[in-house]
Formats: sequence, C-alpha cells, structure tokens
Amino acid sequence: MQLWRREWQVKQQGAVQWLYPLVLFLVIITLFPLAVGSEPALLQRLGVAAVWIAALLSLVMGVDGLFKPAFDNGTLAQLIVAKASLPLWVLIRLVIHWVFSSGIVAALSLLAVPLFQLSWFEAWILMASIVAGSPMLLMLSAVASSLTLSLKNGAVLVPLIALPMQLPVLIFATGAVDLFATGLNGLPILALLLAGSIMSVLIMPWVIAMTLKMSWLN
Repeated sequence: MQLWRREWQVKQQGAVQWLYPLVLFLVIITLFPLAVGSEPALLQRLGVAAVWIAALLSLVMGVDGLFKPAFDNGTLAQLIVAKASLPLWVLIRLVIHWVFSSGIVAALSLLAVPLFQLSWFEAWILMASIVAGSPMLLMLSAVASSLTLSLKNGAVLVPLIALPMQLPVLIFATGAVDLFATGLNGLPILALLLAGSIMSVLIMPWVIAMTLKMSWLN
C-alpha cells in the first residue's frame, strides 16, 4: 500500500508527462477525418484502425518515463539495496500508468462515434478491445523500455523494439471489431487478447524486474 500511494502521488505530480500522450491521441483521431474526407462509408471503414493506431502510438510515446526517472534519481537503487519486491513495484507502476494512459484512451475512444460515424455498438466493442489488448501492449513497451534504460538515447530505440511485437495485437484487435461490425462473433479474439494480457501481467513484471536489476548493476 505504501508503494501504491507513493507511485500514485508521483504520477499525479507529473501530470504534464502523462497528458502529452493523451493529447497526441486526440490530435490523431481529430485530424484523421479531416485528412481522409467526410464520406461516411470511408470513415467507418478506417475508423477502428485509426483509433487503434492512435492508441498504440500514444502508449509507446508515454513509456519513456516509466523507469528512467527512478533509475536517474536513485529510487531503483534504493529498492534493490533494501531488497524490496522489485516485481511488485514494477507491477504497481505499470498498473497506475495504464490507468492514466490506456484507461483514459479507452474512454476517449468513444469519440469515434461522432468523428468516424461508428455505431455505439461498434464503439463499445472498440473500447472493449482496447481494454483487453492494451495491458499486453504496455508490458511489451515496458520490456523495451527496461532493455534500453542504461543507453544514452534509449528512448529512440523503444518504439523500434516494441512496435514489431505489438503489431499482432493491433491486427487481432481491429479484426475482432470488424467481425462484430459484420455480424460475426469476435468474442474468441477478444478472449485471446484478454488471456494474453493476463499472462503478460503475471509474467512480464518478473522479466522487467530482472532487466532493471541488470541495468543497475551495469
């Protein structure tokens, strides 16, 4: 609980940092309809993919501040020296980051109704796909961020490492929404995304904690 309260306060104090990805998401989904035109059929066909791409880019943009500040100011060193549960700290940090990033993005995805002429049913399925798939995306981005932590320009490499691993999630998520839109059953795909996210939440914090410890030792 002390770790949770501390990380929650740190996240609230750094409001500017987590607001940037949300602004990027809003800018992308707002400018996209202006760029492709106002034809309803075209907007409906591209809306799901546009919202998901915006969500993915905003998520990748916000992962640079996950562990770098703790590495620079000595918080990570204190946790390791005190023999605190590093995987638990990683998990708490990622959960709070998800709430302030993908959780808000999932709610903002409902703007696809007026912007892309989607039905409310498609918008709710789109939001459900973001909720189901975004934890896995965040874990993959966090792994990439921890691998580049000790590098001078590691933030530039994070998207290059994370995006190839995240593309299957993007394809499955948009495919699930398209299945529902055509009257087919996309629940198996959503269930697969949710299962992958659960497995990532259970396994990845241990992998990230080990990587962070190796970066600190080096």
